[in-house]
Amino acid sequence: MSFYIGREASKLWKRFCAETTTELNLLAENWKYLLAGIVFQYIHGLAARGVHYLHRPGPTLQDLGFILLPELGQEKAYISETLFTFIFLSFVLWTFHPFIYKSKKIYTVLIWCRVLAFLVASQALRIVTFYATQLPGPNYHCREGSKLATLPHPDSVFEVLLINFPRGVIYGCGDLIFSSHMIFTLVFVNTYHRYGTRRCIKQLGWTLAVCQSLLIIASRKHYTVDVVVAWYTVNLVVFFVEKKLEELPDRTNAAAALLLPLSTKDNKDGRTKEENHKLLNGNGVDPADWRQRTQANGKILEDSHAHHADTAMNGS
Repeated sequence: MSFYIGREASKLWKRFCAETTTELNLLAENWKYLLAGIVFQYIHGLAARGVHYLHRPGPTLQDLGFILLPELGQEKAYISETLFTFIFLSFVLWTFHPFIYKSKKIYTVLIWCRVLAFLVASQALRIVTFYATQLPGPNYHCREGSKLATLPHPDSVFEVLLINFPRGVIYGCGDLIFSSHMIFTLVFVNTYHRYGTRRCIKQLGWTLAVCQSLLIIASRKHYTVDVVVAWYTVNLVVFFVEKKLEELPDRTNAAAALLLPLSTKDNKDGRTKEENHKLLNGNGVDPADWRQRTQANGKILEDSHAHHADTAMNGS
């Protein structure tokens, strides 16, 4: 038993080291995109902090969701945050699964470049929207009589730039249309729906997104319009941004992955990027170079369809 555990641990360590080398090479090529996306997260937080200075509390607006859904109350407001945290952490762990699992479907660096592109585009639209019209916040700390509903004039520019994280983010007001929680949730669910492999998890993801929407409204953190606008805006953003980005290489077939270089610098045999994509998809390939492929129309097939190819590749 100890021999078996030692052997498997050795395999896992070698797999981790090999994946780390691959991802570091990709990081060296794409770090600018990742850095830009991370910096924009700060800009988005700064914009949300700024609109809090403009927020003026008032009577809660009439809202159909508030009428249909019972109010959870302040003591149960943590439920929506707990669900959001579960979705967030689950997605982050999934993006790092190539370091552990033998079956690799994605590259961690490349998938986060894509996710940040979706987030930046959605958050840019959100900033324009909540600065265009400020509504009286429905959340408990944003209502009339709350000391947190308005912010005093800042003493210095540094007070604004520091955004009082994380308290300033948790108790923000005025950044309503549209929901930031739903941006992250829908971007994560959309990404897994396209690049994940388990149908049951995809279905669970969309179910949790619907539950998250209802909990946000029931917790009175947003008006119904904030959630509804997020649903069609984020999905459209993901759809159109995805069409502009280059297609991710498929990792379900190790032999096919080797045909696609990580960068143009590695393309020593003179093939163009388009030719390598044709090779990856099995178009115009010599019989001697043909390999079993499990990618169709740029979408990674689900486990139930790719099982035969995986077992053939593993020799079992």
